[in-house]
Order: sequence, then structure tokens, then C-alpha cells
Amino acid sequence: MRAITAAPIRGRLAASVVAMMCVLLGAVTQPAPAQAATFERYLDLPLTNRFADKSGGGVNRALPTDLGQLTRLVTAARASDVEPRRYGALLFQYRLVQATSQAGIDLATWDPAKGFHATRRNMIKGYRLYENFQINHRTLQWAGMAGMVGADFGGGTADVVLAGDIYRLPGLQPLAAQIIDKAVQVVGPGVIGEFPEGLRNLAYHADKITPADLDWFSKQILVMQKAIFTDLMPLHVAFVRDGLRGIEEFRRAGLIDDGIVGAWRDIASGNHARVAKGNETLLRREQYDVVGWQFDNVRNYRKADGVGSALTYAMTLAGSPSVAGVPALRDFIPFTYTGRTPDGRRVRIDTPIPDWDWSRFDLRWKYVTTELLPRYQDQVDNRFGQLVAQMKVPYETQFESHRPIYNLHKILGDAVAHTRVTVAPST
Repeated sequence: MRAITAAPIRGRLAASVVAMMCVLLGAVTQPAPAQAATFERYLDLPLTNRFADKSGGGVNRALPTDLGQLTRLVTAARASDVEPRRYGALLFQYRLVQATSQAGIDLATWDPAKGFHATRRNMIKGYRLYENFQINHRTLQWAGMAGMVGADFGGGTADVVLAGDIYRLPGLQPLAAQIIDKAVQVVGPGVIGEFPEGLRNLAYHADKITPADLDWFSKQILVMQKAIFTDLMPLHVAFVRDGLRGIEEFRRAGLIDDGIVGAWRDIASGNHARVAKGNETLLRREQYDVVGWQFDNVRNYRKADGVGSALTYAMTLAGSPSVAGVPALRDFIPFTYTGRTPDGRRVRIDTPIPDWDWSRFDLRWKYVTTELLPRYQDQVDNRFGQLVAQMKVPYETQFESHRPIYNLHKILGDAVAHTRVTVAPST
């Protein structure tokens, strides 16, 4: 019996001695709550993966991805005296996991590096969440438009993957070359440099594009898709669940600036003009801050061989957003050229190919703000029921109905047929 009770007695004696020592030293303390001690592990973490370009998972690999655990950690951090900036990454991860959980996505395993087949369902679920935000909240126009256009570019990514090396499909490269050759026959080889860089690379360097290049390209598109979700969906979740208070918490944590806070105030105002302005600010953030530099990287990929610009130009040739009334990208700024033949006669070249590249921010932003955004806002204002009905179509169906790259043969074939080289008569 003594052997059984001796250990508890020694334990109580040791505890008493420790307590007496604390009193004598004037250091009467109470243990910190377990939650507080846990959240402190995640203070001052950088957003090393904010744009999804470093790894799979969330904004920092040290952070948990379990929503229940994150809820407890953020609750403890909020209740502490710690500055919000110190637990900014934890807050960001919390809102991100709320978004992925709502979409039905497992953030821990979401990794664009795994490729299209492994992440296809996440892409579809993410865009479905975007459209659901628009269906349920009329003022969240960025989300609705991003969801609709997502099907267009997601389908294009599927084409790149499923078609294999699209530039080795019979006849594609010669078609691109024929457009330029029509002009060369009349004006001479000096006119080649007048054609868009992407078309020249498609015509003369597409044979350098390998399956490995297409694999890299498709993964960069997947990175951009996840980067947009990671950056903007946490803000949407915070706004829908907690209103402007949720947005202000992001500002206090140093995650957004006053301009983005202002955009959400505009959206919350309910004023038609301010709502439109606020959504445009979010759209610019997406196109410039989040993916602008990533598009530049894609276009400059293997620059000496022209591979990157051929790929981004192909996107411009094939792209056609499904927002009502919006022209295909290739029709926005068509190529024309005026000059002189070697014998001095005036010549004009007209061909229905794009004289711009979607990957360049300035022209992309011009297209978005003059065509895409105003026409989408018109649908929200005047045909919202029709828009909602379109969005309620299962997203799998929306996705599969937009497979633009399979149209490249027809697009380039039509361009060859409608290329006109007009020479003025001699005087």
C-alpha cells in the first residue's frame, strides 16, 4: 500500500515547495491558456505562398489547414493583446480555409504543380463558388464575372493538356505562316517584322515547342487560377460573413491597403456607381497585382526561341469570353498595316488576327474595362434573372462547353482566307 501512495504524496510535496518558492520570490504566476500558447507559434509568419507559386497548400506551409483548429487559433489571437499584424498570416489562412471548405476543396492537397488532371475538380469547384457569390449577392460582380470567364480559360487549359502538343496538329503552323507569306509576296520580306510578335513565333518557331513546354504552360495557368482564388476569396468570405468589420480586420492585419478597403466600402454602399467602381478595383487587383507579373513570366518563357509569346498569342487567337456582347479577343484590335511596295506603291494589309497579346496588362486592361466589365455590369443591371439562370447551369457543363483551342485551325484558316493585300495602282 505504501508503494501505491508514495508517488502522489511526493508529487503534492513538490508542488507545495514550488508554490512556496514563487511566493517568497514575489513571482506568483498563473499558467497561460493552452490556446494562447498554441497561436503564438504562428506569429510573424510571412505570406510566402500568397500567390500559389511556391508550393501547394496555403499561404505558409507552417500553418494548419484544419478549419476547426484555425478557428480556435484565430479566436485566441483576437482575444489576446497581440497586434493583428503579428497574426496576419494566421488570419489569412483562416479565411482561405473557410473559402476552400465552402467550395468543397481540400486546401492541403491543392497543388498546381500536380497538373491539370489532379486539380481539375478544384478549378471547377472554385469557379462554382465564384458564381454562387454572385447568385446570392447581386453586388459581388467581380466574383460572377470571374466565374463566367473562368470557364472560358479553364476550358482552354484543358485543351492544352488533352490535345497534347497542339502545335503539331496537322496544318496549324503552316496556316500561321501563310498569313504572313501573303504579304511577303507583295511587299517583300521586310514586312515580316510588322506582324505581331506572337504570330511570327507561331509561324516560324512553333516547331520548337515541346510537350514539356506545354506542361509548364498549363501549370502556370493553374497557378494563376489558384493565386486569384487565394487572394480574393478570403476577402469575399470575410465580407459575406462579417461585413465591413471582416474587411477592416484584414487592413489592421496589414493584409490589404486603404484602396481595397475603400473598394469594399463602395460595394457595401449599395449605390450603383460605387458598387461598379468597387468591383472594378477588385478586378484591377486581380489582373495587375495577382497575375500581371505571372503573365509576363509566361510570355517571356524561352524568350530566345519565342515559345512563351507563341503560347500567349495562341490564347489571344482562341479566347472568346462568354459574357453576352463581348467580342472575341482576336476581334478587339485586328491587325492592319499600311506602307509601300518596293516600287513605291501604297499597300494596305488587312487580316482578322489580333494585333495584341492578352498577356500584356495595358491592352488586357483596355479590353476588360471597355468590353468585358461594362457588358457584364449591364447584364447584372438589366438581365439579372437571365444571368443567374446561365450561372445555375452545372459548372461542369459550362466548363466543357468552352474548349477554344480546338477552334484554332478554323480561326487561322479563316484568317488566311480573309487576308487582303491591297496595292494602289501606279500613278
